Amino acid sequence: MKGPEFLKYVNPVLTALQLNGGAGDSSDIIEQVIDKLGITENELEETTANGQSRIRNQIQWARFYLFKAGLIDNAQRGIWRLTNEGLDRKLNDEGVYNLFKSVQDSVKKTPTVKPKKAEPIFENTLTEDEEHSIGLITIIQNLTPSGFEKLCKRLLIEIGINEIIITGGSGDQGIDGKGIVKLNDVVSLNIVFQCKRYKETVSPHHVRDFRGAMQGRGEKGLIITTGRFTKEAKGEANRDGVTPIELIDGDRLIELFEKYKLGLKPVTVYEIDHEFFKGFN
Repeated sequence: MKGPEFLKYVNPVLTALQLNGGAGDSSDIIEQVIDKLGITENELEETTANGQSRIRNQIQWARFYLFKAGLIDNAQRGIWRLTNEGLDRKLNDEGVYNLFKSVQDSVKKTPTVKPKKAEPIFENTLTEDEEHSIGLITIIQNLTPSGFEKLCKRLLIEIGINEIIITGGSGDQGIDGKGIVKLNDVVSLNIVFQCKRYKETVSPHHVRDFRGAMQGRGEKGLIITTGRFTKEAKGEANRDGVTPIELIDGDRLIELFEKYKLGLKPVTVYEIDHEFFKGFN
């Protein structure tokens, strides 16, 4: 395919959203694209100069260009949603390249943007969605173990888990804390959680070990990590016949910090709608 390497992810992102009914959580859509294309764990480990997963960065660029082309809206952070045009749009390789060139040309025609002599190096350039994410996840990864546990407690309180107690320490057998989820006025569930301040991946054996440690101590388990879970770890977390375990990886962690505005200050950014002014010419 002509153009930057990320263009090969434009159609998979578009198709995944169409098959998903037109919208989806950004993390889920990225995982669907990764699964559909059969991308391996080793490929996902490759990083850009900024330390981001190279493939995830390219998928983000694909989403960005679909947005600039008017096929994805930007109304809700963390949710990728197709516009009416995007719901029915079909693209072949030539169509993807033409979309790319159209967006590039529109940027060069915008008066407030100086045209660049060369195309941007997408490999080492962050999308808007990634800029604050890297800084936030780096700060969290550099916390002390106890500091990360306290931060997870604060997040879980915001989510609505009650009576949280941090139990981490020697002899905790992998359980860092516990709390209570109230389903209604009379029914509640005991939840136990584990906090993994990782930069690497969380493997299936971590999930199995945690499930073993939580037996008899809670009806629901939760693992929070600043890294990510392998495909096998996700499968183990939801394996039939055993207690399911909820997983929150680094990407989901960022989304939750955004949703509850923890450590983040929202900034309003305006973009000129040139179509609006055409009717006044």
